[in-house]
Amino acid sequence: MPSLGADMAAGRLLQWLKSPGDQVKRGDIIAEVDTDKGVIEIEVFTEGTVSKLLAQEGDRVPVGTVLALITGAAAAVEEGKTPAPDTHPPAERRVIRASPVAKRFAAERGLDLADVKGTGPDGAITLADVEALTSRLPPAPSSEEETGGRLRRAIAAAMARSKREIPHYYLGTTIDLGPAVGWLSDRNRDRPPAERVLLGVLQLKAVALALREFPDLNAWWVEDRAVPKEGIHVGLAVALRGGGVVAPAVRSTDRLSLDDLMRAVRSLVDRARSGGLRSSELADATITVTSLGERGVDAVVGVIYPPQVALVGFGRPAQRPWVVSGQVVPRPVVTATLSGDHRASDGHRGALFLARVEEMLQEPGKL
Repeated sequence: MPSLGADMAAGRLLQWLKSPGDQVKRGDIIAEVDTDKGVIEIEVFTEGTVSKLLAQEGDRVPVGTVLALITGAAAAVEEGKTPAPDTHPPAERRVIRASPVAKRFAAERGLDLADVKGTGPDGAITLADVEALTSRLPPAPSSEEETGGRLRRAIAAAMARSKREIPHYYLGTTIDLGPAVGWLSDRNRDRPPAERVLLGVLQLKAVALALREFPDLNAWWVEDRAVPKEGIHVGLAVALRGGGVVAPAVRSTDRLSLDDLMRAVRSLVDRARSGGLRSSELADATITVTSLGERGVDAVVGVIYPPQVALVGFGRPAQRPWVVSGQVVPRPVVTATLSGDHRASDGHRGALFLARVEEMLQEPGKL
């Protein structure tokens, strides 16, 4: 069971999508898990044959618990065919005896069979036992209310941990968007709406390219030290219709063309709001970018999402008086901010990073 957030303790296995004997490869979806962020697709990070499923549908599984055994994975790693997956020692699990119909009934209602006392042979849980438990529970909230409430609690826990453990520092700068807006207008002029690139994608790409020069901001804080990440996977903060925010990652953001990045962002936002995100997209972000410009705010000063060590915020682009070649003229400008972890970087490095983002937005044709 992968960790899909700083404070995730467990997930409920909803459905196996592979069976013993099935061949799998890196990137295949093996299961669906219900978490505080909604239903997430769990990916395979190696290749081989599924030999055994160790968790049952409906089980609440702690993070780090082995879900399935895949034979041939070790050999593939040794031969250099696939990277070694993160491994965790198997967690001790209580064996729960229950009839198939009782398991299905509990899974459909999100009930943990560990809370049910069985009255069947040898203490096995029957359908009547599960029905008796549901009769004592308060009415369940709607699906949307339940998901929104759990997500709010998860966000609150993560942000409380962040403010408690991370010594934040904050920087801000105002960036002239004239070159970027003009370049985008020319580029999008003859394109249909579905093929146009938005300003936010330019900002995302500028951040990703700047991170190549500032690896101390593209890192995770692990065991009292900052560990720079090899890939630049920028997490994009997405507001959900039912309330709450998730920040799935655009993998290899710095290597995508603007058109590919625009398509990736559209897909990520659509799937975040419809419940179709993959586990790697929630677990792999190396930094987060949040933009509240469309909400009408001039600036956003964010809270770092652990184990990341930085967050970049963009406010609302707006026309402001600006000095160009000694003349005061109206220009579109935006306030960009950086929230940094003082254990991993400092204000000097953060200021240089923001300056590099600004420089890149002055030459949008190079993004």
